[in-house]
Amino acid sequence: MISAPLHALYSRRSTKFLRGPAPSPDELAQILQAGMSAPDHGSLRPWRYAIIRGENIAKLADLALDAVKRGGDPRMTPEKEKSVREWMAGVPLFIAVAQKIDHGKIPEHEQMLAAGASVMNILNAVHMLGYGAFWSTGVGTYVEEVQQALGFDALDYRFLGYLAIGTPACAVPAVQRPDFREFVTEWTGPVA
Repeated sequence: MISAPLHALYSRRSTKFLRGPAPSPDELAQILQAGMSAPDHGSLRPWRYAIIRGENIAKLADLALDAVKRGGDPRMTPEKEKSVREWMAGVPLFIAVAQKIDHGKIPEHEQMLAAGASVMNILNAVHMLGYGAFWSTGVGTYVEEVQQALGFDALDYRFLGYLAIGTPACAVPAVQRPDFREFVTEWTGPVA
């Protein structure tokens, strides 16, 4: 018998198509607090979040899509832009995700892993509260102008994308996960 907490972990999956309502302010506080429980070598707390909701989502869409087009990305066709704008307009809450880079003794890749663990805790909390989420690295994630506009100076932060959060817009079918044994070996000594 699988325990309820483990069932919640096993049943979480990304949900791109979302609508309102978004989590309430109290639920959002719980979700963000879950992110603070991530393992974090050196207690650097390298995760940083910017909440985007309401009319600011349209502002983000304008900013990011214009920056992507100015950057000359050939994938940003008029059809793609229309699709992205429609998707963003349906999502009630975005959280921009960044890693604050500390140039001290903790290796940067460990800082990024801590930020990723914080995001995973947030995604799990969103699911456990009955909402859906999708981690997107589109919408100008790799365009420095967008990162700067969100308050994440490229000299101090690595921008990691957005969490789109809301109520699933359609049924989310269960997904068949692989058996862990396909990915695990037991080490018994040096490999010959």
